[in-house]
Amino acid sequence: MISVFIDGSAGTTGLRISERLSERKDLSLIHLDEAHRKDPKAREEALNAAQVAFLCLPDDAAREAVSLVHGDTVIIDTSTAHRTAPGWVYGFPELPGQQEKIIHANRIANPGCHASGFIALVAPLVQAGLLKTGAALTCFSLTGYSGGGKKMITEYENPHRDLAYQSPRQYGLTQQHKHLKEMIHICGLDTAPVFCPIVADFYSGMEVTVPVFRKDLLGTAEDIRQLYAEVYHTPVVHFESFSEDLAMLPANQMAGRDDMVIRVAGNEDRILLTACFDNLGKGASGAAIQNMNIVLGLDQTLGLNV
Repeated sequence: MISVFIDGSAGTTGLRISERLSERKDLSLIHLDEAHRKDPKAREEALNAAQVAFLCLPDDAAREAVSLVHGDTVIIDTSTAHRTAPGWVYGFPELPGQQEKIIHANRIANPGCHASGFIALVAPLVQAGLLKTGAALTCFSLTGYSGGGKKMITEYENPHRDLAYQSPRQYGLTQQHKHLKEMIHICGLDTAPVFCPIVADFYSGMEVTVPVFRKDLLGTAEDIRQLYAEVYHTPVVHFESFSEDLAMLPANQMAGRDDMVIRVAGNEDRILLTACFDNLGKGASGAAIQNMNIVLGLDQTLGLNV
């Protein structure tokens, strides 16, 4: 029986991981009661008793949790704290060579939700030489309100909410979004993209779009399609040929699922790269469980909805 501890199980991501893992017969969850949930000594004991520990905490609390671990516990951190930190493996196994790194890691940084879509679309192009590292990119990302955590969920589901909540709302207007650092670092870019995240009145789902001009590519749209088809024939991330019948692309089409669909739309001059997934699935808890399965040598889709 594999022992697992979720530090921060009261948050949106922690709750979702806990719900999923509680159904697994191969795992034993270590629980702390409410009185000891924030007790450093109790947390230290739980972290070191576990074979795998998920950190679903604010950044500073996640760093503190890591400092409490002195054994061989595998840490999967869902916060922003360690996504570009030395000694940590970035938990997006679909990138070339990344799954092998995760297999041998005991410090795994779970990707950010918006970042997952952007990196899935851009990193392979840079690695294959189809896109220059200095490319000036733009990224639009539509997300359901569950990505904002308990506070935002309460705001959106309040029957007396302000009318503004009925409209899509763009945020990150200062271009200082916390996901930008990993987007640049993992893709190997020299320049941060212009990033436009938008939250809308639906619970979960995410649609990330990166527009690219043909003149900025070292190849063609067809080269991108072929590359995606080669890279993304995995159990969780799939390349799907764009159909002309698809007149609209709903941002919640993958809600409740843990996989991601990659498409190439637009035309030969103005190309739209899109990634659709669930911000709570492949964008959070689903990715964390996938990483746990990989590091434990299990079927990576065990317990996932793919």
